Amino acid sequence: MDTCACALELLGMLVYVGAWLCALTTTILPQWLTMSTALLPVESYELGLWETCVVQDVGGMECRAYDSLLGLSTDLKLARILMCAALAVGMLGILVGIPGLDLVHSCKEDSGQQTKRILIITGGVLGMVSGVLCLIPVSYMAHIAVMHFFDDKVPDVVPRWEFGDALYCGWAAGFLLIVAGLILITSSSCSQVEPQPVLQRRYQVMGTGVNYRKRTEYV
Repeated sequence: MDTCACALELLGMLVYVGAWLCALTTTILPQWLTMSTALLPVESYELGLWETCVVQDVGGMECRAYDSLLGLSTDLKLARILMCAALAVGMLGILVGIPGLDLVHSCKEDSGQQTKRILIITGGVLGMVSGVLCLIPVSYMAHIAVMHFFDDKVPDVVPRWEFGDALYCGWAAGFLLIVAGLILITSSSCSQVEPQPVLQRRYQVMGTGVNYRKRTEYV
């Protein structure tokens, strides 16, 4: 494998791991949606997948987990499921892609290079799927916040939810997962692996040339 393909593999895997950690942070953070009111400016509210928090300007923060899973809204249930699925698929892609790296000394048999290429492509595809699964709940929660924010039926004095830091982190994680998958797939297509039958034919031609020169010398 050439140096360019090896560098692309390493870059793609590093971006992959970083994006997966970013998706994990998005899942854990409670700042999916934030809300502050003019009636009580010293406090703001934060909504996450697992808990809600009240933040005070003096620096205090109090969080409370949801009491019941059945009592959650459909939006939060869907976001939980898709984010957990994104993390699971992303971890599977990392575990599949790492043995396919050229720096990892595995699959050294005759068909080892082809096996490594299949592992890299599979890891890249799983990374792209993980990125899509991460973008869906993040974008859906953002869409709901925008729809409620610009709802004319709600009076202006009623506080509205706005984008939290976790949404921006989730968008970054989703796009980076897709980019990492594309890099891994590109690295596998850039690798120039010469098939074994071609090498055998080359050696046969070289051997024929040597025998011909020997017969010419005897003549």
